[in-house]
Amino acid sequence: MAAPLFSPLTGWATGEKLKNWAGNLEYSTTRLYQAKTSNDVQDFVKKHPKFKVLGTRHCFNKIADSKDEFISITQADEAIEIASDGKTVTVNAGIKYGQLSPYLDKKGFALHNLASLPHISVAGACATATHGSGEKSGNLATAVSGFEMVAGTGEIVKLSKEKDGERFLAAVVNLGALGVVTKMTLDIQPTFEMNQFVYENLPMAQLKDNFDAIESKGYSVSLFTNWQSLDIAEIWVKRKIQKGEMYKPDTELFGARLATKNLHPIPELSAENCTEQMGVPGPWYERMPHFKMGFTPSSGKELQSEFFVPRKNAVEAIMAISRLADQVGPHLLTSEIRTIAADNFWMSPCYRQDSVAIHFTWKQDWPAVSKLLPVIEKELAPFNARPHWGKLFTMTPAKLKTLYEKLPDFQEIAKEYDPNGKFRNGFLDTYVYQI
Repeated sequence: MAAPLFSPLTGWATGEKLKNWAGNLEYSTTRLYQAKTSNDVQDFVKKHPKFKVLGTRHCFNKIADSKDEFISITQADEAIEIASDGKTVTVNAGIKYGQLSPYLDKKGFALHNLASLPHISVAGACATATHGSGEKSGNLATAVSGFEMVAGTGEIVKLSKEKDGERFLAAVVNLGALGVVTKMTLDIQPTFEMNQFVYENLPMAQLKDNFDAIESKGYSVSLFTNWQSLDIAEIWVKRKIQKGEMYKPDTELFGARLATKNLHPIPELSAENCTEQMGVPGPWYERMPHFKMGFTPSSGKELQSEFFVPRKNAVEAIMAISRLADQVGPHLLTSEIRTIAADNFWMSPCYRQDSVAIHFTWKQDWPAVSKLLPVIEKELAPFNARPHWGKLFTMTPAKLKTLYEKLPDFQEIAKEYDPNGKFRNGFLDTYVYQI
């Protein structure tokens, strides 16, 4: 099965200032080339000595920044191809999950998980180990079974889980350091329906004593708090609907009360932008994200940080942050706690460990946030917390190096695929190559 996606004109866009989606970051060049085909990408890579791939611009730091020029494949003229056995789908790597998911559902298929917003591209999300939530669900990269990229040499490289072993595990969460990923093959499954219920005001003491039980209440569970009150403001429980079931939700969950209206993770905002709640059934792709594709996700104007700790240390880490409530709370829009299953990708924050991610959605005040991040990182240091690659952190390269045992091996892989450093930038030089 195949469907055409986009057919834009190939070419340069210059002059207009390029910013990330939240507006906190202005990129260092306005030179943006929109590639239409894989051949366009290959020609560009061969001709240009230094550049970066720019996706849907959902990173908050300079991991994708360039002082020279950008190439984008978000408008590439490719097709969605579902394998004849119905087990995988191959897509243009620049496609957004919000574009791919409805197509899959219409054909009777689903992905295993989605992030909180569907506006992000497949390649960018997988390259940074972006995730959703779920006791048994790995990050979005764990759906990847193969991909194609143009390496820094201009060579087209194809890697698969089946054939390439450790090299594949090194390259999926690639941080944009290996090449321009042009196609991705993802594992799929039969489509399914979900519903979600929200509970309000869970006492922190109940979370402390019942964390595992709470997290096991749904296919995907998210906890929201501002840390200033003595409770978890909202628990979002996303359930997979079983055929023929007659499900009636509990009106209380460890002291939290079932909500009687749709809610936004940021209590002050309207729930209009959020996916349907109140137990209303719907397709998987309209329930797993928190936000609808056609609307502004979260608050829009914000900053984000996120730290991953081992699942076994979840409660201790949460209690450590709660002790910072008076410092952190005034600068927050909201904070989210999610679980992610372990994976084997070398540069994933969930490498070989089931994890809990503590996420901070900040007011857009970098001077204040920049002072708070070292405090948070110090509190989480006993748990060897790993920061999200695409969000804000102040951890030193030396500290980060101790958290990734495969970093030296990844450096070698990166130099092999990009011997002339075409994809290197200040971020990669600092945190990957450490020069």
